[in-house]
Amino acid sequence: MALRVGVIGGGQLARMMIAPAVELGIDIRVLAEGEGMSAQLAATALGDYRDLDIVRAFARDVDVITFDHEHVPQAVLRALVAEGVAVHPGPDALQFAQDKLVMRARLTELGIPQPDWAAVANVDELQAFLDDHGGKGVVKTPRGGYDGKGVRVVRTAAEAADWLADLEGDALLVEELVSFTRELAQQIARRPSGQMVAYPVVETVQRDGVCAEVFAPAPGAGERLMRVAEAIGRQIAEGLGVTGMLAVELFETDDERILVNELAMRPHNSGHWSQDGAVTGQFEQHLRAVADLPLGDATPRAQWSVMVNILGGPAEGTFEDRFEAAMAEHPEAKIHTYGKSARPGRKVGHVNVSGNDLDDAVYTARAAAAHFA
Repeated sequence: MALRVGVIGGGQLARMMIAPAVELGIDIRVLAEGEGMSAQLAATALGDYRDLDIVRAFARDVDVITFDHEHVPQAVLRALVAEGVAVHPGPDALQFAQDKLVMRARLTELGIPQPDWAAVANVDELQAFLDDHGGKGVVKTPRGGYDGKGVRVVRTAAEAADWLADLEGDALLVEELVSFTRELAQQIARRPSGQMVAYPVVETVQRDGVCAEVFAPAPGAGERLMRVAEAIGRQIAEGLGVTGMLAVELFETDDERILVNELAMRPHNSGHWSQDGAVTGQFEQHLRAVADLPLGDATPRAQWSVMVNILGGPAEGTFEDRFEAAMAEHPEAKIHTYGKSARPGRKVGHVNVSGNDLDDAVYTARAAAAHFA
């Protein structure tokens, strides 16, 4: 019988696991939140991932559980583990991707370089932090934020007074506003038996809090930068007990420090380039890792790979209307769409281009993505 991997969440990350699962001979099954989700091709169950009974019933028919997102409650995850279900990444690791305050505290214990930070529960505590950090900072809700949501740059505590008023005994995370030259990301794959594989560090470009472009490897990255980023990724993967893909979002600062921004314990937007640009793409690698199979080679296939997100989608017509022209004009581009309807700012697909000339790869990827604007 084929190994059965169950993915909780029916988004585009689960969708992009389907093809490599077929190639690996894995029976992939998806618990989708509803009809019409991106991963509907493999959806064998529909329901609320917060409902233990629904998740428990889904888990009965698979050999290992993994995720399209990090939002499954700890109580549900720990109940599965207590019942002997293989869950990767497990709740002990996933808590650090679910709660930014828990993450910051653990990374501090591990000695990982990161921005100055504090937990603040009222206006006075927040203002004291701002006063100590040049009168500005980044306030984050510890849970649930992504793609720029749940994040504010503030210069007075009053700018976060509404969030503070809704805390109900909890705390917000405040961090120093880092002066950085660019944002980077380091992907690490780790299997339960401990084997790890690192991808080259990449540069990410954000627009309105959403990843817009990725350059792999990070242009101008010298041996020191690549060594430091990989070492940070490996230390976090091992120190937190991550299984599967880990993405470590990083700041490269004006004074040449490398600081950890955030973590994701699943395939990540910054690793989409590897689908077509590495010997083993991150979606195949994630499946190998959570199934505790030997990990694949993460070596790039070309000198450069560029990923450009398709954000929003066509203002008129459909994706199908645009596909033929995009493919005809840019046959070297690999176009991936997510089966989502168009909506301003929404991630609805991406384009990958690899080659030995970075400028050419950037131009082609942007031009192909522009067909879907």
